[in-house]
Amino acid sequence: MTTPAPAAEVTAEYKGNVLVLRIKGRLDALSSSEAEKKICSSIEEGQSKVLLDMAAVTYLSSAGMRMLLSTTKRVRSMAGRMVLCSTANNVLDVLKISGFDHVLELFETEEEATKQL
Repeated sequence: MTTPAPAAEVTAEYKGNVLVLRIKGRLDALSSSEAEKKICSSIEEGQSKVLLDMAAVTYLSSAGMRMLLSTTKRVRSMAGRMVLCSTANNVLDVLKISGFDHVLELFETEEEATKQL
C-alpha cells in the first residue's frame, strides 16, 4: 500500500500590490484542485496581480497544467495578470513540451516577474 502524495502547499505573501503565492510539492490530480481553490480565493478577493513562485514544485501533471491554465484565464477575465517564476527545470520542460510556455507568462526570477506586474 502506497502513501498518498502530500497536497501541494500554497503560502501567500504580498510584495507591494503583488500577491506572491509560493507553491511547494506536487501539482497532480490529487493536489491541484486544493491549490486551485487557494489561488482562486485570492483572486475572488480582488487581487489582480498574482505571481506564482514555482521553485519548490517537484512534479507537474496534466491536472496541474489544467489548473494553471484555468487560474490564468480566471485572472485575465477579471482584468488581472498572473505570471510564474523560478520554475524548476523538470517542470519547465513539461511546460515547454506541452506548449504552455506560449500560453503562460514565465520568468526566471521573482524580481523579473514582479517588475512585469
